[in-house]
Amino acid sequence: MNKPETFKPANITAQDMDQELLVTYPVEAFLSREYLEAEKTHLWPRIWQMVERESDLPNPGDWLTYNVADESIVVLRKDDGTLKAFHNVCPHRGRQLVSVPDMLPGKVHSVRGSNRKSFVCGFHGWTFDSDGNNTFILDPQDWDNRLTPEMTCLSEVKVDTWNGFIYINMDPDAVSLKEWMGRAGEILGAYEMDKMSYKWRQWAIYPCNWKTAIEAFLEPYHVAGTHTQLLAYGDYYALSKQYGLHSVSSYDTRDDKFKMNESAGTTRAGKGDDPRVSTYELIRENYETINYSASTESLVNAASRLKDELPEGVSPQECIAYWLKIAKEADAERGVTWPEIPEDVMKETGLAWGLFPNQNILHGPTFALCYRVRPYGDDPNKCIFESYALERFPEGEAPETEWVYADPTGENWGSVLAQDFSNMEFVQKGMKSSGFRGPLPNPHQEQKVINLHRNLAEFMQGRGAPSLLDA
Repeated sequence: MNKPETFKPANITAQDMDQELLVTYPVEAFLSREYLEAEKTHLWPRIWQMVERESDLPNPGDWLTYNVADESIVVLRKDDGTLKAFHNVCPHRGRQLVSVPDMLPGKVHSVRGSNRKSFVCGFHGWTFDSDGNNTFILDPQDWDNRLTPEMTCLSEVKVDTWNGFIYINMDPDAVSLKEWMGRAGEILGAYEMDKMSYKWRQWAIYPCNWKTAIEAFLEPYHVAGTHTQLLAYGDYYALSKQYGLHSVSSYDTRDDKFKMNESAGTTRAGKGDDPRVSTYELIRENYETINYSASTESLVNAASRLKDELPEGVSPQECIAYWLKIAKEADAERGVTWPEIPEDVMKETGLAWGLFPNQNILHGPTFALCYRVRPYGDDPNKCIFESYALERFPEGEAPETEWVYADPTGENWGSVLAQDFSNMEFVQKGMKSSGFRGPLPNPHQEQKVINLHRNLAEFMQGRGAPSLLDA
């Protein structure tokens, strides 16, 4: 007798989002412990997810651990320069090969080392080489010499790199990383983030679901209500667009006189009658209040010259073009080369990309502000929140950094990120209210959020699928 087909709720389509149809979705994905357990089977083992930067494993023998949900992965740089990744578990009795304590505030972010030639299990001494092959078993005759290499090797994990990032996928049948990244990977690849280095990197354990956290950074629609001080410097109207698994937000404008090609990206002329002044004020404010990221000192300094070097009455378009020109020249003088972005990429480049499911990248020609979130233990109301700034530095001038645990305060993260933190915990609490009828995401400005749930539903057997609202 045939098994009955599992009911899979209807999902919205990419075309529905392109048409900006009104949708809603259930809150189970944020609140349910059982849904969190299901993610361990249906989501995390089946996706390409970022582990670290290639610069974290510069030399043969360098290694690190990456944990997500119940999974722990070891990534290793081999003698020939290639990467290998394995499940962090001995095939004998299941002991973690590398002991990884729970991530606790101010404690362990990951376990790292260098000069690794082999891994030895601390329980019974089984030993494995850098290819994951078993090289030592105590008393193999006790198994009547019937253990095979396939039984005793480490379980391999797919590993690949993109744009200076290391990615892993636990699914042996997964599509390639290049296919997974799609057009989003091509567009962001033009920014050559592999030539950037960490400026800072921080993490925190935060009291909300990982999806609540990443959504706080997927759209600029919240600026008017959350970052009200920024309204003095710019009109933060925005749009969102799905790109399959991934999605992008871009600056938009309600006023045609402010439209310009550059406004599709991270550059804006600001708000005011004199773009020479408003451009500088906007860039400076963003830079100083987002923990000295989302721009660079070179861009801020170049913007400060606009009032002295450009005549009154210059158009916003001319102001932006001149600003970028002199910033590029100033960077070249100090040994920082800008990437040459093709015109077709500039048209699609956007302000910030949501890379499914748990990465967000706000990018510029010489910088990137990035976020990653992961579940924390078995609690749907907590997550591991990570943010880091990347920048192009002159040769030999990149700072030495490591992951720093930082309580979510303005002193540690800057005032803008602290304002975002002030929402996330209370969104998580508010969704539990019996008076909450379900999300009503903005189909124009918050399409990235909708797309996250559309794609989650495809992995989660239809659970949490957005549905169309009746007209």
